[in-house]
Amino acid sequence: MISAKPIETLRISEFRNLMTGRFFLILSFRMLATLLGWWIYDLTKDPFAIGLIGLSEVIPALSSALYAGHVIDNTEKKRLLLIMNYCYVFLIGLLALLAFYEKDLHHFSNKQLTYFIYGTIFFTGICRAFLGPIIPSMIPKIVGTEKLASAITINQATFLTASVTGHALGGFFIHWFNISGTLFIIVGIMTFASLFFWFINRHYSENAGKEIKLLESMKEGVAYIFKTKEILGALLLDMFAVLFGGAVAMIPVFAKDILNVGAEGFGFLNAASDIGAMLVIITLSFIPLRRNQGKILLFAVAGFGLCIIAFGLSKWYWLSFFFLVLSGILDGISVVIRGTIVQLKTPEHIRGRVLSVNSIFIMSSNELGQFESGLAAKLLGVVRSVVFGGTMTLLIALIVGKNFPSLRKMNY
Repeated sequence: MISAKPIETLRISEFRNLMTGRFFLILSFRMLATLLGWWIYDLTKDPFAIGLIGLSEVIPALSSALYAGHVIDNTEKKRLLLIMNYCYVFLIGLLALLAFYEKDLHHFSNKQLTYFIYGTIFFTGICRAFLGPIIPSMIPKIVGTEKLASAITINQATFLTASVTGHALGGFFIHWFNISGTLFIIVGIMTFASLFFWFINRHYSENAGKEIKLLESMKEGVAYIFKTKEILGALLLDMFAVLFGGAVAMIPVFAKDILNVGAEGFGFLNAASDIGAMLVIITLSFIPLRRNQGKILLFAVAGFGLCIIAFGLSKWYWLSFFFLVLSGILDGISVVIRGTIVQLKTPEHIRGRVLSVNSIFIMSSNELGQFESGLAAKLLGVVRSVVFGGTMTLLIALIVGKNFPSLRKMNY
């Protein structure tokens, strides 16, 4: 049965502004991620160096995440969102200037340029710790409980549509405008995204007037997740499955050295999994899952692992593209279910802290997954490392399904 709730939810102007700003922000992030992988590999010719991009961002992001959750729950959210947005613009502006003058910096080696890139990404990780949870934490108050499930799905569709577009445009823009031109475009898109956030209402803290100690505040979010087994199981599934199944990090190597396609082919491969995820999430916006969401989540993650194995073994471009699209479809299903579980099971007064812990799991899976992929590629070789990661993802789905029966049996 087709639901009209997505249309009703999009009629809320504040929600539309939040999602439009989020779209352009994620678009710029994905273009940046595509560019950095290409740029670093071009400077170093080392797959492990690609993995260090994720490590450079995830260390400060994980270190700051619990504090970020405390700040989000106790600060006016619109102002904080704008501050972090403009900090990100400044940092990527530094990278754009580096790329623009790169040919004139003869006294700097490629290794030194790479270290500067890593250092800048380190500071973007701090911004990421705030930007990751702050937008989702604003959604429930904007749309209300009745439209929350629909809004979560739209939020994920926005994220993935922006990811698809960003990954593809990143490859095309590198081809058309080189690295420096693409970085200046990214800065412009990030700035444009911030304009929509100015039209959002102020979101004051639910804890205003309360005396809240920092350590107790941070502990509360962590404790809530560990006592809510459905959330804990879903987050563990996400963290370990994507940690080992992060084949996307090695796409620059597959594109250049295995499949022998250029920057355009690289852009399409980078976007493939997001294309699949976007298609299924748009479908789920209008035809939502009605029952057995827990079992569907586990099967989706297991299928994702099988697709990663198949991608690693493929030697044909379009077959590799197909398996990445299919992996995105399965990942999109799991993203919608996990996101809905976390939002529906979390009270308003600790939402920022819970979503910050959630961001720790997400960043651990994505950025540490990028590092794991680089390390595994160095130790095992690129193809074997991807097959190993897909196999581990499949095992993780089986282990979580067995040890978290409340998640396996969950309906919402």
